[in-house]
Amino acid sequence: MPNQDWREVLVEDAALALREGEWIEQERVAVASLVAGVPTNPEGFVRWFEALREHGPGQGDRLFQWLAREADVVQMRWFLGQELAGEAGFDDLVALTQLKLPERPKLELARNYWDEMGRGRGEGMHGPMLSRLATALGVPHPGLEAVWEALALSNLLVGLACNRRYAWLSVGALGVIELTAPDRAAKVDAGLRRLGVAGKARLYFALHSTLDRQHSEAWNREVLHPLVREEPSRAVLLAEGALLRLRAGQRCFDRYRQELGLEGARPESAAVADARQ
Repeated sequence: MPNQDWREVLVEDAALALREGEWIEQERVAVASLVAGVPTNPEGFVRWFEALREHGPGQGDRLFQWLAREADVVQMRWFLGQELAGEAGFDDLVALTQLKLPERPKLELARNYWDEMGRGRGEGMHGPMLSRLATALGVPHPGLEAVWEALALSNLLVGLACNRRYAWLSVGALGVIELTAPDRAAKVDAGLRRLGVAGKARLYFALHSTLDRQHSEAWNREVLHPLVREEPSRAVLLAEGALLRLRAGQRCFDRYRQELGLEGARPESAAVADARQ
């Protein structure tokens, strides 16, 4: 609501915005070497982007196979609490990111947003689906015992979406979520099903294990390809956003394995690479 101390609030906000910007810039430095050779033609860039599903940071992490096959209710409840703490609201992030985008990408983000909003039906909104699952499983209020990595993931996505200088990074970050989430969602859904969670309660993960595949294909075709075709220099920024998001997720997976007693667990992709060598 309007208030008389809005000037003081703006000063405080500016101080926080500077800290936020400095942190995001540090994150960008950490991935700079990984985007040095990113293709800047649209076909090559989309191929590079799609390869992140297999070779990006954190992909194939053993944590999710363990959640599917071995985690008990207490462990699954803790994991979901962290997921809630790191949930920035994909619908809101898309809405913020689409501001003033070119027509074709903007329309695809609009279609994505409409799906996130349950196509106008409250019971189909994706955010409340996750909250209903948390209630069904007895997950405590998100954030009370959240590890810093989960909060950093949320803060990163909000920082990219809220600051227009990071618009292309936000597009890349959201696109890579659509690209990589289905496999993880399918494994979490399998674990919930194994633990006897009802289908309606676990709908959030069941839905994202399939719907996000369609979203990813459309995002790559209708958003990434035309953006890079129109301006090739955007490729590096889109790639940065994707890698920032994957790196933040990888930090979460490492911490989750540690907290859940899986310190020795290694990503499946790394184990396969060692075996081949």
